[in-house]
Amino acid sequence: MASAVPSSFSLSFSFKTSQKTSTPFIFLKISNPSLTSCCAKRKASFVDQILDYIEGGPKLRKWYGAPDLLPKDGPGEEENDSQDVEEVRDAVLVTDGDSEMGQMVILSLIVKRTRVKAVVKDRRAAIEAFGTYVELIGGVASDGPLPKKALRGTRAIICPNEGFLFDSTSLKGIQHIVLLSQLSVYRGASGVQALMKSNARQSAEQDESLVMASGIPYTIIRAGLLTDTPGGKQGFNFKKGSAAQGTLSKEDAAFICVEALNSVPQTGLIFEVANGEEKVSDWKQCFIALLEKAEQET
Repeated sequence: MASAVPSSFSLSFSFKTSQKTSTPFIFLKISNPSLTSCCAKRKASFVDQILDYIEGGPKLRKWYGAPDLLPKDGPGEEENDSQDVEEVRDAVLVTDGDSEMGQMVILSLIVKRTRVKAVVKDRRAAIEAFGTYVELIGGVASDGPLPKKALRGTRAIICPNEGFLFDSTSLKGIQHIVLLSQLSVYRGASGVQALMKSNARQSAEQDESLVMASGIPYTIIRAGLLTDTPGGKQGFNFKKGSAAQGTLSKEDAAFICVEALNSVPQTGLIFEVANGEEKVSDWKQCFIALLEKAEQET
């Protein structure tokens, strides 16, 4: 899989809770449990080093006696919402930034040196985790409009989970929406699993419908069942039906979401993907081929 990181580093995310093992581990102390990351003592991955650096920010500020960057609770948090200031649209907004998939997408964007904004439930914990690397928007209801602050300077939105797509009437100026969807997995479920996933399926169907009706160029990635397997180790399968039957590493899913930003379709693109045998060396060409294939099928 193509990567923008130096070849001497391994792009790998670790968000799972560690199990007992004979190999010594270093744990990054992060206030949000879902942000916990671990790496083998003998070799730290590139993203583990990124997390070390990010997490070092608040600790170093305290060590040198610099002022605390944590926000005060209160209505002043979004005080700039009313200011109608034009900015260069170069930021990517990640919804549900507290979630595991949201965090993986955020880290992929940081590695690519992208300006990142994120909608989070716990703004204070997210600041402790990401410091100044991410512009955070807290306390936003998923069924309401996004505040002006979130959209100011934002060119694209990545939705890594269902149920976190905001009122499309508030998305003026957005040039691209990337939605990671598990709809194919939910539709492929049967029996008890189908009953258990009925609400999630409804939410995924609603999200896809809203994206397609928004009038904004969109990319809907219908992924296979998301797993905690390491990313970058397997190829891919883009065939119809692959998502319903196959699985996809969460790390690979986050990577594909970020790569999709470089290929904005004229209207929209929907494709399925699971881990498989096909190796991708040029993602831009891959998206062009997927778009051509989708046009032929319509």
